Amino acid sequence: MSKRKLSRQQAWRVEKIQDERARRAAKRDAEAEQALAGGELGPEREGLVTAHYGTQVAVESAPGVSLRCHLRANLEALVTGDRVVWCEGDPTGVVVAQLERNSVLSRPDPYGKLKPVAANIDQIMVVIAPLPTPHANLIDRYLVAAETVGIEPVILLNKIDLLADDPVLGQEMDELLAIYPTLGYRILRTSSLEGGLEELHGALRGRISVFVGQSGVGKSSLINVLLPDAELRVGALSESRQKGVHTTTTAQLFHLDCGGSLIDSPGIREFGLWHMSREQVEQGFREFRPFLGACKFRDCRHQQEPGCAILGAAESGQISQRRLGSYRHIVTTLEEE
Repeated sequence: MSKRKLSRQQAWRVEKIQDERARRAAKRDAEAEQALAGGELGPEREGLVTAHYGTQVAVESAPGVSLRCHLRANLEALVTGDRVVWCEGDPTGVVVAQLERNSVLSRPDPYGKLKPVAANIDQIMVVIAPLPTPHANLIDRYLVAAETVGIEPVILLNKIDLLADDPVLGQEMDELLAIYPTLGYRILRTSSLEGGLEELHGALRGRISVFVGQSGVGKSSLINVLLPDAELRVGALSESRQKGVHTTTTAQLFHLDCGGSLIDSPGIREFGLWHMSREQVEQGFREFRPFLGACKFRDCRHQQEPGCAILGAAESGQISQRRLGSYRHIVTTLEEE
């Protein structure tokens, strides 16, 4: 479907709004630079970006102590989790530099361009549950996404209370997950209803984590247990959006009582694969790596080509047929997308 053409009056209004936004941004940049040059701000210090609000970010200098800051004009866009150098002011401070990122999580914008949404994440919790029924290919998609950005994934089976009265379902879950520990993936089992989250607390301690997974697996329930006031915060944000204050959902960093931090955003929670090449998907399968580059043909697609090292490894049992099928399905869906 082609885009609807704007009328002359509509195009003029859009251009006027954009010009006004650019003018306000330039004014803020000028004021920030003037404050820096005039020595009106405090000394430089390091901080952590805990939220993003349009042209401003919340910067934390100590746990629970944060200040809204403008960004210096020459800085690229910052995201939640960024480490920065900033100067305190009244009522707002100024971020003067961005420190190097250890990792960055991105997603495609409406135009297909990758846009960073969170930085310096240590681990991605891939949340699944007995219901809705999980599929191996869905789990593999999240694992490939995590491997591609170099962030440690952990598989989190939630709602284990549903398995207590259904041994068949429990056996199905065991069979589904059996292969992942052999590949070096950690599996946790939790229930937000029955408590007993000590193992999860231990996994989150000292790390910056995000939860991802399909709708209905209990991510929000887990977050509300880990962050007792998270539901209040989400409700307040929704109310603000109804009043037109917030037009987008921002990723926000919360400190956990167990000693770690959690970056939460509905946009992050629904992550799967980004726009990847077939070669990137190959690298996302850990067990493929020893055999990559050993195929007879350089452009081997690991389908039925002679001399394929991946097919040979699958025939000898070094790569599971299920995971090979999952790889093929992912590549096919990426090509379709």
